[in-house]
Amino acid sequence: MRPRWVDFHCHIDLYPDQLGVIEECDSERVATLAVTTTPKAWRRNQELAASSEQVRVALGLHPQLIAERAGELPLFESLLEQARYVGEVGLDAGPRFYASFPEQERVFVRILAACAEQGGKILSVHSVRAVSKVLGHLEARLAPDRGRVVLHWFTGTAAEAKRASELGCYFSVNSEMLRSPKHRSLVAKLPQERLLTETDGPFLASGDRAARPPDVADTISVLAGVLDMSAVAVEALILQNLSNLTQS
Repeated sequence: MRPRWVDFHCHIDLYPDQLGVIEECDSERVATLAVTTTPKAWRRNQELAASSEQVRVALGLHPQLIAERAGELPLFESLLEQARYVGEVGLDAGPRFYASFPEQERVFVRILAACAEQGGKILSVHSVRAVSKVLGHLEARLAPDRGRVVLHWFTGTAAEAKRASELGCYFSVNSEMLRSPKHRSLVAKLPQERLLTETDGPFLASGDRAARPPDVADTISVLAGVLDMSAVAVEALILQNLSNLTQS
């Protein structure tokens, strides 16, 4: 069944009721990318989502876990051929994770090289305080005809947004981003044909509970104001963007 909404970055395996979230995605028609933080989690996520019409699972190795999990890179590489979607991967130069940054870069370079070699992957990429570094590695190692990139929770500069756009990157937008006037202004200037929505659940809240995939409806409403479009038009735009991304 054709989806109504898109949640292109959600940690379904971190909810206490994983099957309930997957059932919601199907019943509410939310095309959802279930990202993982370690390759050891991928097979279980695949099993949970095996019968889902709307949920796809991404193979991940989160940059914030590299200090403890870099040893899982060979497992990641061995599973990659089975995965069309890759995420969450990337770089994080925030204070808590900066000590592992050289190792993060080593792992990210290996991941990009493997994706480029196999071709056809769609990546959800983390770039906290490291947008320029991420873009540099993408330019050097993952040509647009060898894979597609969605920058998750992008908060770079206008110049970095332009550079990312020229590389063919998409941008997944969540409700927290749209709370900030600065980030609303940035989102308004992103190429509309490259926008997707996400929840990053369960890390973000919706009211007094963790955000769930159907909560992208709220993001659509706010995004409509940012883009000066109707909510219906934004829904259609996001669905078309997803189609363009996955069919290219």
